[in-house]
Amino acid sequence: MRAMKERQISNRRKHSSGVSGLGSCARGQRAKSRVTDLLVCLGLVTATWAVFGQTLAHDFVNFDDHVYVYDNPLVIRGLSTEGLIGVFTHTHARNWHPLTTISHMLDCQLFGLNAGGHHLTNVILHTISVLLLFLVLKQMTGAVWQSAFVAGLFAIHPLHVESVAWIAERKDVLSAVFFMLTLAAYARYARAPSVPHYLLVALFFAFGLMSKPMLVTLPFVLLLLDYWPLGRIGDQKSEVGSRLRRLITEKIPLFALSALLCIATLLTQRQGPNAIDQLPFLWRLNNTFVSYFTYIWQMLWPARLAVFYPHPNDRLPLVEVSAAIAFLVGISLLVTYLRRTKPYLVTGWFWYLGMLVPVIGLVQVGEQAHADRYTYLPQIGLYIMIAWTVGDLLLESTPRVRGALVGVAVVLAIVSLGVRAFGQASYWKNSETLWNHTLSVTGENDVAHNNLGFLFLRRGELDKAISEFQAALNIRSRITETHYSLGAALIQNNLGNALAREQLWDEALDHLQEAVRLRPDYTDAYFNLGSVLFQQGRIDQAIAQWQKALAIRPTDAEAHRSVASALRKRGNVKEAIAEYEQALNIVPEDSVALNNLAWILATSSDASMRDGARAVTLAEKAVQASEGKDPNFVRTLAAARAEAGQFAEAIATADAAKALASTQSKPELTSRLEEEITLYRARIALRE
Repeated sequence: MRAMKERQISNRRKHSSGVSGLGSCARGQRAKSRVTDLLVCLGLVTATWAVFGQTLAHDFVNFDDHVYVYDNPLVIRGLSTEGLIGVFTHTHARNWHPLTTISHMLDCQLFGLNAGGHHLTNVILHTISVLLLFLVLKQMTGAVWQSAFVAGLFAIHPLHVESVAWIAERKDVLSAVFFMLTLAAYARYARAPSVPHYLLVALFFAFGLMSKPMLVTLPFVLLLLDYWPLGRIGDQKSEVGSRLRRLITEKIPLFALSALLCIATLLTQRQGPNAIDQLPFLWRLNNTFVSYFTYIWQMLWPARLAVFYPHPNDRLPLVEVSAAIAFLVGISLLVTYLRRTKPYLVTGWFWYLGMLVPVIGLVQVGEQAHADRYTYLPQIGLYIMIAWTVGDLLLESTPRVRGALVGVAVVLAIVSLGVRAFGQASYWKNSETLWNHTLSVTGENDVAHNNLGFLFLRRGELDKAISEFQAALNIRSRITETHYSLGAALIQNNLGNALAREQLWDEALDHLQEAVRLRPDYTDAYFNLGSVLFQQGRIDQAIAQWQKALAIRPTDAEAHRSVASALRKRGNVKEAIAEYEQALNIVPEDSVALNNLAWILATSSDASMRDGARAVTLAEKAVQASEGKDPNFVRTLAAARAEAGQFAEAIATADAAKALASTQSKPELTSRLEEEITLYRARIALRE
């Protein structure tokens, strides 16, 4: 009896020991898994920063960066109550993406116009997306190395350089973060359906849409994930239909959000001045099929990548279009046929096809044939197809061979693509390197010539600017279709502007008049035409052109300021004051408008127009906005202080203005300031 009890005790100890051993083993496996995940994440971060860390030393580029950041008054002010309200009630760069705009405002708040800070934000957001992609795929599939491979390709593929290295493409990297968060929230909802979990999915999706409208296809991607890897549709034929209907019904609120944003985006991009004309539908359709194939080829062989690829128009050979259609149909049929044994092919392929629909060119939003940035999220589907296909093939080999092959393939792919991506990112150093590279890898690229010319124009290298604009115009003149009138008008306007800077007034007028003929709604051309007429002394005609610009774009502060200057020269001072006030209502920190209005209020011969106290306030703001470097602004402040009776301060300020003028070799201004100092010492205010 005693021996039996001892055996029972011994058995219980063995059983307890066995359970304890299993628990220890499970804990050990979890710890090993966490270590593996951590190492993978460190590797992904290292690879990402090895490629894109260089962009922190890069500058802005003159391709949309000015629209999104450095020439956008709302953005460069940083965060403000007015700005935060404005981003939700107005469009930005012909799109409604308030969270993207807020992120640019936050960058300006933190970094000002230091481009490195803006690039830093892009790289951080991209890194977060890379890590989230790995973790979400691993959570859904349990496959560590396939998930790591997909995330690695996403991190450093050369096609993604445009999305990360281009500040204006903040919408790509920001929307990607919310895309990944939506996938993570949906995976959680799929495991444990509940209203709070669903609301979290909808919230992240809404944030994604407010970052970039392209995410309208995300509900379709969720349906694909229901099929694989989440397995929510099932394999039983009798249940597939009912489950699919339930899953579609479940996503109706998400599809509704997509529909609303689609309508809003189409209305925004198709209406208003300077809207892009639509190319003939057949041209767009043919280019669509070829672009789907082109993106796949560029994924496999990422060479000769550029920021802008000219549209082929009607020049695509029928054989090329037919081959692309046959390829797309063939792959679609193949993945459908293999759906039972390789369901990931269905998810990956239709992820790629579906996510590209908004930007594939059926609805034209630019003159490009295709764009690298459009592949940023869609090509994840192709990466999934590659990773899991290779994984399945390697399962048929021995573990040792499998491990070796996986290791070699991953290292070769990541290293070769990383080196290529590093080189591609280096072209984004500044506008000149970007456009010179674009011209070297594309042909007949008038957009590249035009933007390079605009860069030279801003530098004051007028001969180079005129040469580039003329090259762009020569290319554009060979395109007779009216669908390109906006681009032709842009080039004519820039060339006219450059000729005006050379004081070739008649030639400049010819090109500017052609610009407004091509696009009667082109505000910049009217503005520049008015400027040339003003320089020729044709004041009434200049005012008429500026007023046409304001009729199209009433919020153009520079046009209001120009009208004010012309009215003032014509002697209509009261009307000039009203125009300066309009300019300052639009851009309160406009230093020129501040200075000119302050000058009138301080020096007008009409006592009813003078206001010394306000003149001082405006002049102080102008000096502050110019960082005290403009002697004319400091001179205005001196005159304002004299009008306000502050003669001691006026003398000191005028002395400072004289010192600045002398340093900047402006003898005429220096002499004038000496005369004005004499007035202030006699306690006499300046009169214009």
